[in-house]
Amino acid sequence: MTLTFELDPEIDGTLRDGIAELWTDVSNAGGAVGFVPPVTADDVRPELAKHLVAMAEGRTRLLIGRDEDGAVAATGFLALNTHRLMTHWLWLYTVMVHPRHQGKGYGRDLMDAAARAARGIEGIEAVRLTCRGGTGVDRFYASCGYKEVGRVPDAIRVADGDDRDDIVMLLPLGL
Repeated sequence: MTLTFELDPEIDGTLRDGIAELWTDVSNAGGAVGFVPPVTADDVRPELAKHLVAMAEGRTRLLIGRDEDGAVAATGFLALNTHRLMTHWLWLYTVMVHPRHQGKGYGRDLMDAAARAARGIEGIEAVRLTCRGGTGVDRFYASCGYKEVGRVPDAIRVADGDDRDDIVMLLPLGL
């Protein structure tokens, strides 16, 4: 079974709740997606609302992956640059695969789908993302073709005495 990916799905309450549930479950499983566990869907919703506003304003696009039951199983938000000197690349944010689906290759499928989506956006030549050091996810992104292009030591404070590097990675799309 593979995930079915969709770019720019219609946003309704079911999809919003599905993304909030995914984000909560990924966070509580230790995923580095902006929160430190434990979190609830109520903790996640304000951040999701910011993403949805950016989508409504045309600054961000949503890529979702649904499992065989139609449930939201993966997401990535593609944020366009508004600065006139940086419109040739975009940011990939909040990359998540539900913990029950990890280890099935869906993360790589999501990254491939995100690259395809970015290639389909006129003028986009590269995808940039950041990740939290100390998780090993930078090795995963490297295996998907991303190169580390920057690192800010101790930029992310997970807890007192637990600071992590903020790693910047880039995927040239080779258009």
